[in-house]
Amino acid sequence: MGENNKNNGVVYLTRERLVELEHDLHELKLNGRAEMAQKIGEARSHGDLSENAEYDAAKEEQQHLELRIAKLEQTLSCARIIESKELPNDKVYILSKVKLKDLKTNEIVHYLLVSPEEADFEKNKISVTSPLGRGLMGKTAGQTAKITVPAGTLEYEILEISR
Repeated sequence: MGENNKNNGVVYLTRERLVELEHDLHELKLNGRAEMAQKIGEARSHGDLSENAEYDAAKEEQQHLELRIAKLEQTLSCARIIESKELPNDKVYILSKVKLKDLKTNEIVHYLLVSPEEADFEKNKISVTSPLGRGLMGKTAGQTAKITVPAGTLEYEILEISR
């Protein structure tokens, strides 16, 4: 889990994300394991296991499934629900909605800062541990943030912070 466990093992999640992860875990344990048992049974029925590539593939897939289950269980065991109303609005924190102006292109962008487990760039949810997230944390409206990313340097003016 590496980067996700920097706060004494605590994983901060919104209530919605916690429910999603619990649902995913339930599905993997119930349906995922049942499907895997069926695949292994079918592969086993094809004869000699020492030369059965289908059986080997099914066992490897089973290992990946169990690893996913274990990681989800670990995340959920460390989860703490965080509510945006519990946090101040004066600076950029986790669960802040930020309105930024790209100072190179003058483009206006909106992001929600979330935990690494909830990050989804397609939905404009950026992790507080990403280069952009780290560069925005603690800043106030009106400040400029210069952020070094692999593609170069980004420069944003923080126009607005909300919850």
